[in-house]
This record gives sequence, C-alpha cells and structure tokens, in this order.
Amino acid sequence: MNAFMETLRTLRWDDHRYYHHNRINQALHLVSALSFLVAYAWLLVDPVVSALIAWLVSMMTRQAGHFFFEPKSYDHVNQATHEHKEDIKVGYNLFRKMVLMTLWAAVPVLLLISPDVFGTIEPHADWNGYARDVGAAWLFIGVGGLLFRTVHLFFIQDVRTGLAWMTKIITDPFNDVVLYHKAPLHLLRGELIDPAYYGQRG
Repeated sequence: MNAFMETLRTLRWDDHRYYHHNRINQALHLVSALSFLVAYAWLLVDPVVSALIAWLVSMMTRQAGHFFFEPKSYDHVNQATHEHKEDIKVGYNLFRKMVLMTLWAAVPVLLLISPDVFGTIEPHADWNGYARDVGAAWLFIGVGGLLFRTVHLFFIQDVRTGLAWMTKIITDPFNDVVLYHKAPLHLLRGELIDPAYYGQRG
C-alpha cells in the first residue's frame, strides 16, 4: 500500500509540475473539477446526463487549458523539453488526447448520419433521444478510454502504475479543487504563471 500511495503521489506531482504552470489552465481545471463533481453526483441519478456534463463542460474546459494556454516551450525549471514530457507522460499526452477528442467529436456526427449506427442500436425519434444517444456513447468512450489505458499500463509498465493512474484520474477532480481553488484570484491579480511549481516537492 505504501508503494501504491507513493506511485500515486509521484503521478500527481509530475502532472502538476509538468503540465499546470499557467493560471488560466489552472482556473479552467477548477471549473472542470467542479463540473466533474456534479457529473459524479449525477451518475447516481442519470449516467447519460452525467456523461453529457462531463464531456461538454468538464472535458472541454480541461483540455482547452492544456491545448491553448499551457506553455510548450522548454521547461527550464524541470529541465525538460515539451517533447520529452510528452514522451514520458504516463497517461494521455496531447497526441493521445487528440485521438480521444476526435472520437468524442465524431459521435454526434455519426449519430446524425446514421441514427441507428448501421443497425446496431434503436434509432432516436427526436432531439432528446439524439442527445441521450450521444451521452450514452460518450459514457462508453470515457469508461473505455480509462480502462484501455489502465490495462495498457499493466503491460508497458506494471499493474501498480496502471491502478495508481486510474485512481489519479478518478480522484483528480477532488485534488484539483484543492490545488487550483485560488487560481481565479491569482489571475485577477495579474499573475499568469504559477511561481509555486518552482518549489521543491513536499
């Protein structure tokens, strides 16, 4: 258990210090985390609505922060190029995220072109049914993407790393609220880059 928790702490620390320097990115992660918590609660009420919240709000804000605001130049503090950080990324690096987001974007288009997905599902009868079909597909992609990378890590690294990464992803919304709840305030003060990541790991 100690080894598992240490692996989890390392994954969280590496993710923060490598990929969360920009305060806008941090603020967007706060929005993402809060909406993910709403989506988690909604899982108990309606998983399809939960998936719609998670993808339309949580994932959009989260990935926008990474794609558009996070610096991709040489990281002098961590002495690493962006390419090196992408190579050693345990979870979904930007390329893998692009593949995942492409699948996400393709779902609504596919359901418009073929409401029954080539005879595999009952076709929707109205826009509400369309939205629920999209949400159900997005729920499948979200769970599938999590499980696929977890099992993949079992083989390319080890079972502990895979399980620790899965735990990190599931608990990220709680951790991000703790880490980034002051990001909007820092932005209002004109601070664009977080100076805290210059510190040593606690």
